[in-house]
Parts: sequence; structure tokens; C-alpha cells
Amino acid sequence: MSWMFLAHLIEWWIKPEYLWLKTISFFIFDPIGASGFLFISGVSITLSYRNRLYKVEEYKNMSYSRIKISYFLRAFFLLVIAIIYNTAIALTKNQLSWIWTWFVLLTAAFSLLLTWPLFKVSKLTRILIGVIIWFISQYLYLLLSPYQDQLNLQGILYHIFYNNYSLDPLLNFFSFFLFGTVVGDIMNDIYNTKNPELKRKQLKKKMLIPISLISLGLISFGVLFNFPSFLSRSSLSWLFYAIGINLLLLTIFIILEEYNIFKSKKSYRVFFYFSYYSFTVYLGHNFLYFIFYKKLDLVTIWIAVVLTFIVFSLVLRQMYKIWGWKASLKAVLGKMSSKLAYKIEENKKR
Repeated sequence: MSWMFLAHLIEWWIKPEYLWLKTISFFIFDPIGASGFLFISGVSITLSYRNRLYKVEEYKNMSYSRIKISYFLRAFFLLVIAIIYNTAIALTKNQLSWIWTWFVLLTAAFSLLLTWPLFKVSKLTRILIGVIIWFISQYLYLLLSPYQDQLNLQGILYHIFYNNYSLDPLLNFFSFFLFGTVVGDIMNDIYNTKNPELKRKQLKKKMLIPISLISLGLISFGVLFNFPSFLSRSSLSWLFYAIGINLLLLTIFIILEEYNIFKSKKSYRVFFYFSYYSFTVYLGHNFLYFIFYKKLDLVTIWIAVVLTFIVFSLVLRQMYKIWGWKASLKAVLGKMSSKLAYKIEENKKR
């Protein structure tokens, strides 16, 4: 979320003659943008799902059907919000075709919908599915891209699958979510170990060492395979490179936390607010578009971005103190889905 915030402000506010700054920053940080967001979302939703399954076993007032209904309601609500967001963008641009555009909210909603049946398959199968989807996507894009903006079957299919290819099309970015569910399951198995010493050993053996090696291998493969296309967003090289970067960063952060290299609760409190209010920030920060549109140079852009980040952090902190979860779109969707699922299940029983 922090990178998205920074990237958009640079894109919106920098003068046209300095757009090379946007290009360079995207080359460096874009692998942790939408791909990282969907990857971590996959980790998070898996931990939440597995935790709810444990509650089914422990409490009689919780059922598998309610978990399922709640899950799909959450995905549906997110899909509705995504379409509303896309519609607002389309009306602003006066291009109705943008109503169906793969901004990350739309991709996240469909990723949720598609992932539910895949929770039941093995981790290896999910990995294979994710990789196969990437290869199919690359072939399909080459097949359909010549028909972009054409009113024929191929043009319609291109619009459905790849509009806009520079954003977060599902066929390229769903796999990040799916790989996140695999990591989430690994973490779930490890962190449910009650013995702290055994947990630390399992963490090192089953996650830190293998994922570190895998991430370095993926980064190397992405860089060397068809060099330098790993700098081109959504190319096959970039996809492998990006998931390698995400896995490596996650491993580093877990090491920093688990081995008490820094006091986690104090050290990243600011980033907690951006995470807790992630959807709220995503929707709300768009209003910053108009403040310094194409007006800032190489010096003033950084001053403006840093000050805006600080102000946003303070606002989010006050929101947390005053409204708490009520201002978090993510939390509201979760609570709405759970309550509605409960009512639906109660009505079925009657």
C-alpha cells in the first residue's frame, strides 16, 4: 500500500519532462505493488480461513456452511465496490469501456471467488496451477492483443481478459494470490505448533531456508530468462522475478520479527495503519490526484510526497483512535459478511 501511494503521487504530480523518474521507480519497486498486495492477501485469507475451520471443530455455534457463505459474500461485496470504483474512473475519463478494467480491487475480488475450491487441493497442485496459468496467459495475450479495441470475438475476449494490460489483469495476477495461499498454509502449520522451540526449528527448516533458496532461484531465473524483459511488467520473466522478490521480502521480515531484531509493534505502527485501512486508503487517496497535477519538479515532488505520507499517517492514526474498525472497509466487509452469513444460515434452519 505504501508503494502504491508513492507511485501514484509521482505519476500524478511530476511534470511531464521528469516522467523518467516514474519509469525508474516502477522498474525498482513495482514487483511489490499489486503483485505483493495480492500475494499477502492470499497469505492473509488462508490464515483466516484455516483459523475459522479450527473454530468449527471447537464451537458448536460455528459451521462450515457459514464460513463458506461469509467467504463468498465478502468476495461479492468487494466485487460490487470494484465495479463502482471502475465506473467512477470510467465516468471521470469519459470512457465507459473502463467500467471493466483490471484495477487491483477487481482482480482481488475474482481471486477470492476462484480460490475457494482450490483450498481443498494440495499446495503443490496450487503451485502448478499458478505456473500453468502464467504460461497460458502469455500465449493468450499474444493471440488476442492484435485485436485490441476491435468489435469482434477476439477483441471482446481481449477486453475481458486484459483490459488494461498495464494494470493487474486476472490471468497474470491471480497466481500471486494463489501462491500466497500456499505460503499461508505453510505458516499455519508452523505457527500452530505450541512448543516455541519446536516452532522455531520448523520455521527454519520448512519455511525460512527453503523459501529463501526458492526466492533466489526465481529472481535469478526471472532476470536471466529473456533478459532484460524482467523489467517489463507482466512479461513471463517479470512474473517469476516478482514472486521471487515477494517471497524474499516476506522471509526477511519474518526473520527480523521472529529473531527480535527490531521491536515489531513499535517499529512498523505506521504501516499497520496503511494495512488495516488498506482498501480505505486505496479508494481515498485518489482524491489527491488533483492537488499538484503535473506541477512538481525533482525536488518538490519528494517534499510533497513525504509530507503527504506523514499527514495521511496522522489522519489514519486518528481514524483508528476515533472510529477503529468502522473506518476500515476491509473490517466492515468482514463483519457484514459474517453477520449476513449467520442470518442466512438461521433462516435455512427455520
